[in-house]
Amino acid sequence: MSIDLLNIARTGVLASQAQLGVTSNNIANVNTEGYNRQVATQATHLSQRSGNSFYGTGTYVSSVKRVYNEYAARELRIGQTAKGAAEVSHTKMSELDQLFSQIGKAIPQSLNDMFKNINSLADLPSDLGIRGGVLGSAQQMASAINEMQRQLEGQMKQTHEQIDAITTRVNEISTELANINRELMKTMGEDMQLLDKQDALIMELSEYAQVNVIPLENGAKSIMLGGAVMLVSAEVAMSMGTAQGDPYSDELRLTATTGSSTLVVDPSKLGGQLSALYEFRDKTLIPAENELGQLSLGIANAFNEAQKAGFDMNGQVGSNIFIDINDPLIAQSRVGQYGSNTGTASLSVSIEDVGALSGGAYELKYTAPGTYELTDTLTGDVTPLTLSGSTLTGGAGFNINIGAGAFADGDRFLIRPTSGAAAQMSVVMTDPKAIAAAAPKITADATNSGNTKVTVTSIDNRLAANFPVTGSELTFTLNTGANTYDVTAADGTVLAAGVAYTPPSISAFGFTFEVESIGAATDSFTFDLSYGEGDNSNALAMAQLADTKLMNGGKSTLIDVFEKTKQQIGSGTKAAEVRLGSAEAIYQQAYGRVQEVSGVNLDEEAANLLRFQQSYQASARIMTTAQQIFDTLFASVR
Repeated sequence: MSIDLLNIARTGVLASQAQLGVTSNNIANVNTEGYNRQVATQATHLSQRSGNSFYGTGTYVSSVKRVYNEYAARELRIGQTAKGAAEVSHTKMSELDQLFSQIGKAIPQSLNDMFKNINSLADLPSDLGIRGGVLGSAQQMASAINEMQRQLEGQMKQTHEQIDAITTRVNEISTELANINRELMKTMGEDMQLLDKQDALIMELSEYAQVNVIPLENGAKSIMLGGAVMLVSAEVAMSMGTAQGDPYSDELRLTATTGSSTLVVDPSKLGGQLSALYEFRDKTLIPAENELGQLSLGIANAFNEAQKAGFDMNGQVGSNIFIDINDPLIAQSRVGQYGSNTGTASLSVSIEDVGALSGGAYELKYTAPGTYELTDTLTGDVTPLTLSGSTLTGGAGFNINIGAGAFADGDRFLIRPTSGAAAQMSVVMTDPKAIAAAAPKITADATNSGNTKVTVTSIDNRLAANFPVTGSELTFTLNTGANTYDVTAADGTVLAAGVAYTPPSISAFGFTFEVESIGAATDSFTFDLSYGEGDNSNALAMAQLADTKLMNGGKSTLIDVFEKTKQQIGSGTKAAEVRLGSAEAIYQQAYGRVQEVSGVNLDEEAANLLRFQQSYQASARIMTTAQQIFDTLFASVR
């Protein structure tokens, strides 16, 4: 029995020593990120029969395992994914909010300065210094819009750089996980250090995208992102990347590559930081750029149209202050052609009614033999378009021009009517005298139908016979059904009768005007095209543009367009802050549950350390007792 006693003591010492080692390792790694607490499981040796009884033969450590709960870990990964997305959204929205609050404030300030200078011009329309001030404030406003656009483009570039950095890190993690799988397959998933490292990498990966873990029988784990992209399959690592956008090459797409096969990935199905970055770009940043373009078009169109309604200091019809809203370069930048198109059609977009624009985007789809449909990308509303010559009409404030080539069945185009306007916004007027402060006097007859509108487009010769001035006005009676006109002088003399014209322009008596009519009518207009340097009537009309609801179907002023965008971004930032707080709370709850199961509790480990130390000492004491028994036995037989 003494031999058995010594063996029992020996097993107890070894088991206690193992328990002390595991406990000490737990304590040493209490601050190690991703470490899972380990426990040693003891079991008793087989009993031996002696006589009519069975006697125990000691103990041993049957296994050392990680304390790990897959359900708690999965919940933590889900919380990490939501938290990662919320953090990115809040950061990006906060940056954009600061841009609109700090740099963007120059836009309404410069617009207000321009209106102040126009009011001053209305007081002194012949003052060249004030006229120069109007052009100076116009230039400042254009520069403020250009700068804001550059900042938004900088945000776009930064967002793409973040996406590239994340995909690079995802690929590094993918490679590491594949290598870990290879090692785990050798030990059938028993190497706890590798398992901890594997879980830490998976947890980091869950920041970037939603992670689905598929355990394999050989100890490895396959990893899917968002349930759509297989990133790691056993020891094979796939890779993520970016490719040129379609239809806009600078708007990067997300890709997944396996061997020689590369697929485009829908970021919205991934979750995490990748999804949040793409959502910020597509649903906040690009719309903000489009709405800034809408404002640019509104400003340029309002002042350019106001110029056309007046006379400059040379007595000519006013010319554009800002670049024309349908400048060919801008018109072409409003269309993106998808790479899958097989047709050769080259398109551009011309703005017909700035007030009808929404700042949104549309997809144009052609179906043979002649169906053109425009789908609002935000609402999904579908509008059929009508082909008139080489122009597709029916868009909300814009037409689509077919410059060359032909459509093929299934061709698609992305239409952004306000795209490029903010970047191209510029002042083209250089002469202060060209500001049209004066205005012609055009009086519609009280009996007119109201369906006809006339606009003077040019003064050809003020010295022409019967040129209309105060006291010598001319009355044009227009028959828009027959496209003819009659002219009567102020004294009743008929100067022309039944003269045919080609719509929309009429040139006569030293000036040209355009006729815009809805249906056939016979309407009369009296022209007085005299002007004076002190005439401020058109300057007053320009000043009223500040309070006129020109935009969004007559619901918004010019400045309202910018303020609406700013408020939307501010509201989005606040919402992102709320989401972040909620995501952090959920993450902390999940983290707490994981720590309760797998984390190291120093109080518990200290108690275990004392318990196993006492066990070790007790087993050692048994060995001493066994030794004493042997010594007594040997002494008694000497």
